[in-house]
Amino acid sequence: MSIIKSESLNKQFRVYKRGEGLKGYLKSFISREYEEVHAVKDLDLEIEKGEMIGYIGSNGAGKSTTVKMLTGILEPSSGEIEVDGRIPSKQRKENAMNIGVVFGQKTQLWWDLPVRESFKLLKEIYEVEDEEYEQRIDEFDEVLQLSDFWEQPVRKLSLGQKMRCELAAAFLHHPKIVYLDEPTIGLDVAVKERIREFIKKMNREKQITVMLTTHDIGDIEDLCERVVVLDEGKKIYDGELDHLVNRFSSRRIIFDLKDSKKFELSLEGIKEVEKDGRHVEIVFDREKITASEIMREVLNSYEILDFEIKEPDVEKVVKYIYNEGL
Repeated sequence: MSIIKSESLNKQFRVYKRGEGLKGYLKSFISREYEEVHAVKDLDLEIEKGEMIGYIGSNGAGKSTTVKMLTGILEPSSGEIEVDGRIPSKQRKENAMNIGVVFGQKTQLWWDLPVRESFKLLKEIYEVEDEEYEQRIDEFDEVLQLSDFWEQPVRKLSLGQKMRCELAAAFLHHPKIVYLDEPTIGLDVAVKERIREFIKKMNREKQITVMLTTHDIGDIEDLCERVVVLDEGKKIYDGELDHLVNRFSSRRIIFDLKDSKKFELSLEGIKEVEKDGRHVEIVFDREKITASEIMREVLNSYEILDFEIKEPDVEKVVKYIYNEGL
């Protein structure tokens, strides 16, 4: 059964359209013109319990608007939306008790309080039992190392420390669903790795459903098998990340031959063979032939000094989709 479901979901905003120059400015005092902006268009989406999906698209594609409708912050203009059997905008309190949210730079912690006190307040808000609270804080500390800055006021935390706290806060009450909007933005490599490990641990061990919106391709590759791509509010792809990458890119094997004699290879699934002296590059379709089958054929016929298997560049594929669409 789907824990998140939307059908023909739409969200429009009425935006004031100001005229140009002084004349347009003065005219707005008498008669204002508005235009409709369609942030989300006819979105059909189903997410199963325990899934972790990447929800991606260029700026303005409708990602954050979707998350705000799922959390109950915004009410849809039309269509249907359910989160764990509830309508988020009409059952906001019940919905809030079963979700966790990290919104980029926006904090859910108390700015002047030490981290410890912020978490105690969250414990009371979410009605977490004392024993469970201590167990979870110890568990979070193993991965996120919260004890290093447990007594510091939130305002004195670095960006990396603050984001580790935000993640722990979002998962504190073991919600059924966590929405992560750019959780690793601006962080260094070490902190990103720690955060990703924590997200995977919570998803794997607690079966918490995770919806991740990000521009960090590393987050998508490391965390998500399924991706949903939005373009101007419309869903243009929903499926496995590998299939999306294979659609726009091919895998390659590069060989360095012992000599520069003529090279021939006739196998189904080979798209292209490029040869420059002793250097040979083979482009192939992984759905029709495997790298090991190509390796076996080449090793049986030629003497090889070295080889390299090049995986598709996921970042290039995603950038292409953002710029060109599907």
